[in-house]
Amino acid sequence: MTETATLRRTALHATHHSHKAKMVDFGGWDMPVQYRGLIEEHMAVRERVGLFDVSHMGDIQLRGPNSLAAVQKLLMNDASKLQTGQAHYSAMLYPNGTFVDDVVLHKLGDNDYLIVINAGTREKDVAWVRSVIGGMTGVHVNDFSDYYTQLAIQGPKAEATLQKLTGVDLKPIKNYWFTWGQVCGCHNVMIARTGYTGEDGFEIYIPSDEPTSSRVWGEVLAAGEEFGIIPCGLGARNTLRLEAAMALYGHEISDTLNVFEANLGRYCKLDKGTDFVGREALAKIQADGGPSKKLVGLEMVERGIGRDGYPVLSLDGAKIGEVTSGSPAPFLKKNIALAYVPIAFTEVGTEVAVEVRGLPVKAVVVPTPFYKRPKITTPPITAPLS
Repeated sequence: MTETATLRRTALHATHHSHKAKMVDFGGWDMPVQYRGLIEEHMAVRERVGLFDVSHMGDIQLRGPNSLAAVQKLLMNDASKLQTGQAHYSAMLYPNGTFVDDVVLHKLGDNDYLIVINAGTREKDVAWVRSVIGGMTGVHVNDFSDYYTQLAIQGPKAEATLQKLTGVDLKPIKNYWFTWGQVCGCHNVMIARTGYTGEDGFEIYIPSDEPTSSRVWGEVLAAGEEFGIIPCGLGARNTLRLEAAMALYGHEISDTLNVFEANLGRYCKLDKGTDFVGREALAKIQADGGPSKKLVGLEMVERGIGRDGYPVLSLDGAKIGEVTSGSPAPFLKKNIALAYVPIAFTEVGTEVAVEVRGLPVKAVVVPTPFYKRPKITTPPITAPLS
């Protein structure tokens, strides 16, 4: 038996092979890392539209009269502010304020919530949810991770592509909101304006059987053909999220890094009025003056690529930190990285170095995100020339 045979597969596994995708082990899943090439796929999403299989992500539903109380205890953001049909970014924390996982929470109804979790932490996350709130009355925990194929349609032409496949008017759906409707003949599909690329786009949840999944995949590609859509792998997804400075578990966040170190304090509501796991530790860190290190963005000044795990040095050669994610940025045409450094080195414009193959390569601290998608504005109506 080969190692690949032990990996989990999404319903689109055969479809990926038919597209001649290069497959890799990602969090215990056999997933496509690229089809035509990382740069081409990255640029397609930035300039047109790309299609991703993200069915390896997990889905946990909390339902019942105490579901809000359960979510408030489990997650750091304030779910009481959510309206039905709205989602937000949040995280599950350990008692010391470090990360179990970062998540996206969707409010399906007044007593109904869906937590979308990461693939590599799926089993751990489900066990953590059950351990924290499994004893609460009035809330039912269901792991629906294998019930859905999740497709991400991302890029400036994502809306135009998906609109051809549904009668739901997509334009009014705001970022981090969702609705339900028919897509490609599938009923009750959740259509969410979410993603992990820094671009506009949608994630849709369809039945996870292979015939339906492969049919919808093909119909999305056909609908986007006029816009230049291509299938995209996890390689491009990673460089896209890096340009947008979005955290990845095991890199920017982990069970050894806390919320304030990761610069995610804006999503952590210490004053939401209910206790949550990790709150006490984070309140103490805040009261004691904050963290001693923080995540920063680096742009390489000299020739060289700061890869994941490379040491970050002060200009006098002392090791001060480590790159968590680093790569050439295909759209920005720069070499960029995220890294943890002491507070004294976090000011924008601070010069440091990254050790590349034993040699210091100069870099500078820059604002994040590295990339922000341009806002679409309607030109003003002007009177015709007389």
